[in-house]
Amino acid sequence: MKQDYYEILGVSKGASAAEIKKAYRKKAIEYHPDKNPGDKEAEEKFKKAAEAYEVLSDPDKKARYDQFGHAAFEGAGGFGGGGMNMEDIFSQFGDIFGSAFGGGFSGFGGFGGGGRARVKGSNLRIRVKLTLEEVANGVEKKVKVRRKVQAPGVTYKTCPTCHGTGQVTRITNTILGRMQTSTTCNACGGSGQIMDKRPSDADAHGLKVKEETVSIKIPAGVSDGMQLKVSGKGNEAPGDGIPGDLLVAIEEQEHQTLKREGDNLHYDLYISISEAVLGTSKEIDTVTGKVRIKLEEGIQSGKILRLRGKGIPSINGYGAGDLLVHVNVWTPKTLNREQKDFFEKMMYDDNFSPKPEKSDKSFFEKVKDMFS
Repeated sequence: MKQDYYEILGVSKGASAAEIKKAYRKKAIEYHPDKNPGDKEAEEKFKKAAEAYEVLSDPDKKARYDQFGHAAFEGAGGFGGGGMNMEDIFSQFGDIFGSAFGGGFSGFGGFGGGGRARVKGSNLRIRVKLTLEEVANGVEKKVKVRRKVQAPGVTYKTCPTCHGTGQVTRITNTILGRMQTSTTCNACGGSGQIMDKRPSDADAHGLKVKEETVSIKIPAGVSDGMQLKVSGKGNEAPGDGIPGDLLVAIEEQEHQTLKREGDNLHYDLYISISEAVLGTSKEIDTVTGKVRIKLEEGIQSGKILRLRGKGIPSINGYGAGDLLVHVNVWTPKTLNREQKDFFEKMMYDDNFSPKPEKSDKSFFEKVKDMFS
């Protein structure tokens, strides 16, 4: 079971954004790889702290986490739906603790003290339509994505202006003496590399569009409008940059007979007066197939039958909702002479007079129970 994000950072659930940032900086400095060279345990704690901060520093992700827990981001390729690696961490949060280590991190992928930048490719966004059955059971979707990738044959060389450091240092004479300033290299944009060879089918950044099939694991219990993230499946970046992400928006399709309300489902069951009087059994739809239910003699219109656990699984893993079957007794609009004679005879029959019991709740009581 994954550790609670608030527990990782050592803050309470009601902590402010400033308190969360301060707590993360403290953890990041404590477990920074430069401070703990070769210590795998410290490296894991460093990654966990970044994972927690990536979610809790984002108001939308924090709200989803507070509501659904870790399950809000499952099936999307990693934490926060993102699966960040060390490069992701330093590219996104380096400003929080970079100054504590001389402006960089020397242990992974070019985040050295020289200030060389890692460009990240742009994100792609798609919508995925899901049936109610797919929402309830979880599904793996394969989608075709047109993304920019590095064209074969593209080569890069060290930037001659900054000599691969990504920064240009200038020394100027002032009234106070000689002053040294460092700025991002304009020639390479801070990457330390410039394009050497570019094939004819590549754009100015050495990229070309390629169609690729991406597999997306969607957990059970997602809802319409929820967004998942598949790390590294957006557009690639020039040189040794970091690929962008594929953002997947969930679109839930309307079911023909079932209506969703949170984790619960509603089903309108219509029966005849004869069926209501004599009792019957009916086959109804659920998200796992059809089931047969029994209706007792004398069942009343408006009766709600609760089929426990037949709703949508909770995305946080805490069981499933219920299926609420709303019984509606259908009154015929036209009758033949024989049928009219029968009901006219029964109109004043004592057995046909309404005699509601205390257990027969009113419409408003049923609505109150449904939302409580």
